[in-house]
Amino acid sequence: MKKTELPRWATAFALPVLNLVSALLVAALVIHLLGEDPVESLQILINSAIINPEGLSYTLFYASTFIFTGLAVSIAMKAGLFNIGAEGQMYIGGLGLTLAMLAFDATLPAWLLIPVAMVAAAVFGALWAWLPAWLQARRGSHIVVTTIMFNFIAASLMNFLILKMIPEGEQNPASRVFAEAAFMPRLNTLFPILGDTPLNIGFLIAIAALAIYGVMVWRSSWGYELRATGLNQDAAHYAGVSIGRMIIVAMLISGALAGLAAVNSIMGSTHYLSLNFPAGAGFVGIAIALMGRQHPVGIFLSAVLFGALIQGGFDLSLEKPNIPQETFIFIQGLIILFCGAMENLYAPAIMKAINLRRKG
Repeated sequence: MKKTELPRWATAFALPVLNLVSALLVAALVIHLLGEDPVESLQILINSAIINPEGLSYTLFYASTFIFTGLAVSIAMKAGLFNIGAEGQMYIGGLGLTLAMLAFDATLPAWLLIPVAMVAAAVFGALWAWLPAWLQARRGSHIVVTTIMFNFIAASLMNFLILKMIPEGEQNPASRVFAEAAFMPRLNTLFPILGDTPLNIGFLIAIAALAIYGVMVWRSSWGYELRATGLNQDAAHYAGVSIGRMIIVAMLISGALAGLAAVNSIMGSTHYLSLNFPAGAGFVGIAIALMGRQHPVGIFLSAVLFGALIQGGFDLSLEKPNIPQETFIFIQGLIILFCGAMENLYAPAIMKAINLRRKG
């Protein structure tokens, strides 16, 4: 008898790898058409982003932000929700963090100031996710539409507020620089080989968030209810799960995680709130959640991959002027295409091969 459901190793490993390889092959073709050697370009990218310690440090710095946005999208997906608003939630989370800094960075010590700012980022991100969640749970509004709209509202609101924060005499659309007590401790103080890079303890916090996510989703009764809601809302409802409450709670956690993504970017690098600082990290989180199959290990590996594309792509564009930096936005789009809209492209072939092997 034929089986029509792919085994877990195929959905968790084989499909993502095949989709990634397909995206990279298309990217290699584009690089070839630009007049450069794809193999040499890949070697430069890997050396710059992974092998070189300083480059690896930058890769992990970018990955720290992507882990949080990937987790934000993933936990909503587990409830059957497609949160496209992580970008706006991260933006508003940065506002909460900044307001906490502007109020307390001159008075609180670092050991207290940093947690206060992180809590503020999480709370503001969660609050920005609350209304779309409430509209979905209580009024039936589609979460995709409302979260997209809230991205635009967040951008317009921040454009207005940041202009009010510009210090007198300054031209840069940004808040003042925070006090040094607000700077996230950098890991190069412990590992000098990492060089003068912004990699900070936010990376360790991101790893802790992955572990907590894994325990919550797969090792708790709440996680079971969350997954049941995502798989079949009717069955979950008959089992006693409050669907409306689960939607709201899942989106609050999702928004809080997106808000926390601002911590690495602001407190770990720029040390001030700037215009458009998320720089698309919320949308990258969608690709990471899809490619990582909402699993902690997959999210981590996907975040590192996208971090490597940014770091390696920057150096590659310097060494190979024919390859513009925008090429790597295109590669990110290809990964989203193959791992999202076309994620089951190879599923029939894998299923056929499995059935043939069983017959043999």
